[in-house]
Amino acid sequence: MQKILGYMRKAIKEYNLINDNDRICVGISGGKDSLVMVRGLSLLKRFIGIDYEIVGITIDPRFNNTDGDYSAVSKFCAECNIEYHIVPTHISEIVFDVRKESNPCSLCSRMRRGAIYNTAVEFGCNKIALGHNYDDAVETFIMNLFTEGRIGCFSPASYMEDKNIHIIRPLVLAPEREIKKTAMKNNFPVIESLCPADGHTNRQQTKNFIADMERKNHGFKNRIFGAMQRADIDGWGVK
Repeated sequence: MQKILGYMRKAIKEYNLINDNDRICVGISGGKDSLVMVRGLSLLKRFIGIDYEIVGITIDPRFNNTDGDYSAVSKFCAECNIEYHIVPTHISEIVFDVRKESNPCSLCSRMRRGAIYNTAVEFGCNKIALGHNYDDAVETFIMNLFTEGRIGCFSPASYMEDKNIHIIRPLVLAPEREIKKTAMKNNFPVIESLCPADGHTNRQQTKNFIADMERKNHGFKNRIFGAMQRADIDGWGVK
């Protein structure tokens, strides 16, 4: 965990992600990123010098119209000494059965965000922590450029005025390979995705493209990220 804690601490300091008295809703999908983020935030509380609270929230899409099994995540959160809640939804039914979306990720993502925003407000949180990592940032930038023809990305920190809540991403400086290594080494209870579209998305195609470019031209990913920082795209410039 030491490398991950270093990445998280740097992101928190450089982008001013967490302050005293914050009550942070941590979005937990059960994947490696969210579990590593939860453990990281729980450990950082001990020495980072910032007084904050953590509430773990899982938005259950109910794939195949069945409640997801998050018992391992519940136990994991208990071990981290954090409050944990599961919120069942009809997201999967709406996306796959009712709307029959050909591009399900976009609608699913919007509905998940709406659910977690409302839940965070309900539990008195002023911030929501999402598990996007370094690789996610580069992928999103490339997807926006090639798919939508625009230069942009999500931000390390942003503010939702209508909900009066801040969105933070403490893992944005952590490479996906380090997160995966940490989750495996510490035997975190990673839940395999049951999404029917998993592995067949535009993001997966972008991952494959970046991996191919890395093989042909080592450092490709780092140069993209560096360009985002130097141009201060969507708040990525180091303050």
